[in-house]
Amino acid sequence: MNIKEKRSAFTKVIGLILWIGICYLVAWTGTLVSPGIASAEWYNALNKPSWNPPSWLFGPVWTTLYTLMGIAAWLVWKRFGFRHAKAALVAFLVQLLLNGLWSQLFFGLKAPGWAFLEIFFLLTAISVTIYLFSMKDKIAAWLMSPYLLWVGFATVLNGTIWWIN
Repeated sequence: MNIKEKRSAFTKVIGLILWIGICYLVAWTGTLVSPGIASAEWYNALNKPSWNPPSWLFGPVWTTLYTLMGIAAWLVWKRFGFRHAKAALVAFLVQLLLNGLWSQLFFGLKAPGWAFLEIFFLLTAISVTIYLFSMKDKIAAWLMSPYLLWVGFATVLNGTIWWIN
């Protein structure tokens, strides 16, 4: 393996770490306002449907989803670079921003109605990202699919919590 190939492999590993790191950064901003840290009293006082998942489930699910999202973005970036996959990677970053915004609206501002409205923009952005990823890398698009399903479920849950409170 020559130096160029070693540098390329090193760059790819750093890229993977950075893409997953960006996702975890958004996750971290959400934890700052999550029920476990900042809004437990408010969230626990809300009426929730009987099918609301247990609190312990959210951490493992979101850790898995953020990891899959980071890997998906990395696959597209690794194969095409930012310049040749700009639309797909910008869409990814937009949906990630909307993901972080949802936590701030729902938990930080304690505004489930605004969060419910915002989550439709998030679902749209995730769908666009999956479509654009599918044009570049089918595996990347599939890696984003569990996230779309979970946010679809979260949309129904968010709307239900807003409605019954």
